[in-house]
Amino acid sequence: MHEIQIIKAGKSNANKALILLHGRGASAHDILSLTSNLNTDDFAFYAPQATNNSWYPQSFLAKPEANEPWLSSALNVVGQVVEEIVKDGISKENIYFLGFSQGACLSAEFIARNATKYGGAVIFTGGLIGDQIYNEHYSGNFEGTPIFIGTSNPDFHVPVERVYATTNILKELGADVTEKVYNNMGHTINQDEIDLVNKLIFKS
Repeated sequence: MHEIQIIKAGKSNANKALILLHGRGASAHDILSLTSNLNTDDFAFYAPQATNNSWYPQSFLAKPEANEPWLSSALNVVGQVVEEIVKDGISKENIYFLGFSQGACLSAEFIARNATKYGGAVIFTGGLIGDQIYNEHYSGNFEGTPIFIGTSNPDFHVPVERVYATTNILKELGADVTEKVYNNMGHTINQDEIDLVNKLIFKS
């Protein structure tokens, strides 16, 4: 199970917060370094650290029970970070999410299970978790929350079909989704994605 370890950075007394979720084998420090490329100078950053640098042990395409109890624990960590941010005086409408790879999958899964009006979300190469889409897990209304989801086709870890399915669910839950699929990009984040999220999500 995950211990709650959160690295906080960015602006103190901010009125916007960005939750950053790292990928498998990476760290909170790694994903925080991405903020130097984002229009987030006036944000507070909250980057939780996964135990042993992994949010859950199997592929995100495994049956959900195959990733338990780690998956539920990881979702609980994100929920606790949200609660902490709200206690720090920042409303959910000003909370943003960003994840890459395994962290992107966790971001997508958390917000779809807890859809409400957020500031925005960035899903860099990820999709909803499970061997199939479990519609019964998802509820709420994003009320137009802007979400960017970008990926490579093909991607070794994330089938593009799951990205399409994730986009559809997020739209059904009321999100304003921008989906971008790059041919043969590899498992990474490219400059075009950075430019798009700065324009669409982190509007200064």
